[in-house]
Amino acid sequence: MMNRKIIHVDCDCFYAAVEMRDNPGYRGIPIAVGGSADSRGVIATCNYLAREFGVHSAMPSSRAVRLCPKLIIIPGRMVFYREVSAQIMVIFRRYTDLIEPLSLDEAYLDVTDAALAFGSATTIAECIRNAVAKEIGITVSVGIAPNKFMAKVASDWRKPNSLVVVKPDTLDTFAAALPVSKIPGVGPVSTKRMAALDIKTCADLRLYSEDQLSQMFGWLGQSLAKRRYGLDDRPVQTCRVRKSVSVETTFSSDISLQRIGQIHLPRLLKKLQIRWQKLEPHYVISGLVVKLKFTDFMKLTREKSGKNIHMQSYLCLLNQAYVSGSQNQQLAGARLLGLGLKLKKRESLQQLCLF
Repeated sequence: MMNRKIIHVDCDCFYAAVEMRDNPGYRGIPIAVGGSADSRGVIATCNYLAREFGVHSAMPSSRAVRLCPKLIIIPGRMVFYREVSAQIMVIFRRYTDLIEPLSLDEAYLDVTDAALAFGSATTIAECIRNAVAKEIGITVSVGIAPNKFMAKVASDWRKPNSLVVVKPDTLDTFAAALPVSKIPGVGPVSTKRMAALDIKTCADLRLYSEDQLSQMFGWLGQSLAKRRYGLDDRPVQTCRVRKSVSVETTFSSDISLQRIGQIHLPRLLKKLQIRWQKLEPHYVISGLVVKLKFTDFMKLTREKSGKNIHMQSYLCLLNQAYVSGSQNQQLAGARLLGLGLKLKKRESLQQLCLF
C-alpha cells in the first residue's frame, strides 16, 4: 500500500473560476455562484475574495450579501460546467485510466504504474496543473500521497493553486499533526465532542486503543483507528456505485405541512420517479428518505426501509420530520423539502450458489 502513488486534483472554486475566466470583469471582485438572495437561494461556491468576508458554499445567499454587500451572485450554468469538467478529465486520461471522479471539480488518479514522466507522480501532477491552466484557463490544487485519504488532505493543505506531496517516509509525522476535523466523517459535533476530551489532533487519538475509540465513537471509532496513522487501503475506483438518488426544492416562504403534502410532495415525487427510472435497470430501492430544513436552517431527515416509491410512505416520513422540527422551534413552517431513495446495486443482491 505504501508504494502506491495517488494524486488528488481539486479545482479551485471551480464554478466561480470558470465565470471569472469567461468574464474578465469578475476578476478582482468578490463573486459567488448560486441562487438569488431575494428567493432564498444558496451559495454553490465563491471565489477567494468573497471567502475573506466569511462567505462559503451552502450558505444562504441573503446572509452572504449581508457579510459582503458588494458580492455579485451569478446564476449557475451546470450544463456548461459539465463540459469544462469533461475537458479536464481528458487531460487526466493522458497519464492514467485509473481515475475516480468525486464530482465535477475533483478526482483521484492512481499513477502507480504510469509510464509517462518516468513514473514520477510529482512530475505528472505538475504537468496536469500546467495543462489545466493553459488549456482550461483555471487553477487546480493537487495532493500526492500513498493513499486517497492523505492525498485529499494534501490537496487542501495550501489552497489555492498548490501542490503538496506526502511521501511514505513522512506520512506518519504528517498524519500525527493533522487536526481531527480533517478526518472524513468527523463533523462539527464530533469535533466538539473530541475537544471536550482534549483530542485535537491525530496524535491525541493515538493515546487510545481501537476498542476504546469504538466504545467512545461507535462506527466512527473504527475509521479513526486507521486514519490517525494516515492509513487508507481504499483503491481508486473507476466505476463508482451510486448509493442514493434525491431531489429537493426550496420554498420562497415557509410552508405548512398541509400545503407540502397536498401540493409540493406530489410534484417533487414525480421528479424523483423520473430520476429513478433512469437508474432502475442497474439498481433496486432499499429505503426511502425525507429531508426538511426549517427557517433557522435546522435540518431533519427521516428514513425507512422499503422497496417501492409510495406517496403514503413519504407522507408518514414527512409528518414525523415535521412534528419533530416543530417541537424545537416556534415557527411551524419549512423552507426546504427533499425526497430521496437509498439504492443497492442489482448484482449485489444475487444469491450465491451453494456449491
